Amino acid sequence: MNGNKRTFQPPYYAVIFISQRTTGDRGYGKMAEAMERLVSKQPGFLGVESARDNELGITVSYWESLEAISNWKKNEAHKIAQEKGKQEWYQNYSVRICKVEREYSFEL
Repeated sequence: MNGNKRTFQPPYYAVIFISQRTTGDRGYGKMAEAMERLVSKQPGFLGVESARDNELGITVSYWESLEAISNWKKNEAHKIAQEKGKQEWYQNYSVRICKVEREYSFEL
């Protein structure tokens, strides 16, 4: 995890992106950094958490609304990244969109 301790006031939405990468970078790292910068300016974006091991990656982005998620999916630069992902960077992936109605946490 990226260590974020931010919490958001429910209700909000979570987009869960679970992926299995292909081998090699082939521009993935540079594109991921560009997408992080771009999404941080997207209206309705709240934050992101991500974890990856050698086989599996899980990224959860948080959003104010379904409309904000839809607008991000339609973003032209993001669409280019999505196509590159299908062609070069991912063996497979799945996306789940959830409404967060309640949250709680523990910290030592």
